[in-house]
Amino acid sequence: MSRLLVCSEADPPSVNIRAALLRMHEWEDMGSLDGISYLRRGDVYIMSIQDMHTRHDDLDKQAESFGIAVDEVIVMSRHSAKSGRPALTAHPIGNFKGNEFGGRERTLVRPSPALMTDALRRIARYNADPGNQVCFEVTHHGPWLDKPTFYIEIGSDESHWGNPVSAETLARVISDLDPAEGYPTVVGVGGGHYAPRFSDVALTHKVNFGHMLPLYQYEDADDEEFLRMLGDACRVTGTDQVYIHKKSMKKPMERRIAELVESAGYDAPSSSDFEQLSVS
Repeated sequence: MSRLLVCSEADPPSVNIRAALLRMHEWEDMGSLDGISYLRRGDVYIMSIQDMHTRHDDLDKQAESFGIAVDEVIVMSRHSAKSGRPALTAHPIGNFKGNEFGGRERTLVRPSPALMTDALRRIARYNADPGNQVCFEVTHHGPWLDKPTFYIEIGSDESHWGNPVSAETLARVISDLDPAEGYPTVVGVGGGHYAPRFSDVALTHKVNFGHMLPLYQYEDADDEEFLRMLGDACRVTGTDQVYIHKKSMKKPMERRIAELVESAGYDAPSSSDFEQLSVS
């Protein structure tokens, strides 16, 4: 599998993660095209762009025009949050509704469930700072790409973006990615932006998460709109299994969502249906 790592020169954590990767390994300088430079190490490539990645559509196609066969994409990024809490996160991308932060309206990018969930597990394993929040974020923001993509991020404000330990941690995660075979894949429904339940289940059970549809995206939506968002998430993720964070909803909402999921023909496993991960 050919893996494209995207670095934005306008994004300090992105640059710092790239710098850590350059210290860890020997890379071949492949040159540049249209202001975009490329490095190679085996079947892993680093693509460095000048602008912010969230609004730079078709990164995969640009790399392919340079002669790189792209199978999957990881974007190295900062994470911003008003809380300012230090964080290491991973998340799928796309928009359930509008595209205020890049990408296409009502369009989801294919996720990399096994790779992204392996990344979260390695972040939790390699993280040396107990003050860091380690979690998924739900699906949000651009850019648009055709290839399976996820973001890996350092947060949550300028006081943490330059943390060299965080950059080294995520560089090590990216270098060591080796997702297990055969785990079921689910779409997550419910909960908040930082997906605490999905993160917890992923860190304790043999299951991979693709797109995640949080409560705030559908709590005011009618049934048709909810099913449209859920259908898009399942189709693009490539699964018919939906994990519902039931405790994040009031009982009437929980019953409604469960009935809609069933009516659409999707399975709704609980965490007890997944094999537990061994503690290492």
